[in-house]
Amino acid sequence: MTEATVLDIMSEAIWVMIITSGPLLLVSLAVGLLVSIFQTVTSIQEQTLTFIPKIISIFLGMIILGSYMLNNLVGLMETLWNFGDFM
Repeated sequence: MTEATVLDIMSEAIWVMIITSGPLLLVSLAVGLLVSIFQTVTSIQEQTLTFIPKIISIFLGMIILGSYMLNNLVGLMETLWNFGDFM
């Protein structure tokens, strides 16, 4: 296994990690932004208020996007296992 091959595998793995985690991170960011705007408008300064909406939105996001995320990871694993056949 050459250095270029290892770098290609690492690059693809990092890209899959970004693509897989990106939608849930964006959902969490959007919910956090909405809650912080709500806190600003209502002058509520409770720091723990953001946790429950974020947890619920992440769970809903995992339910909705779970198959997409699993397909990305399965695709990476198939690529890695098929790569071993060519060595």
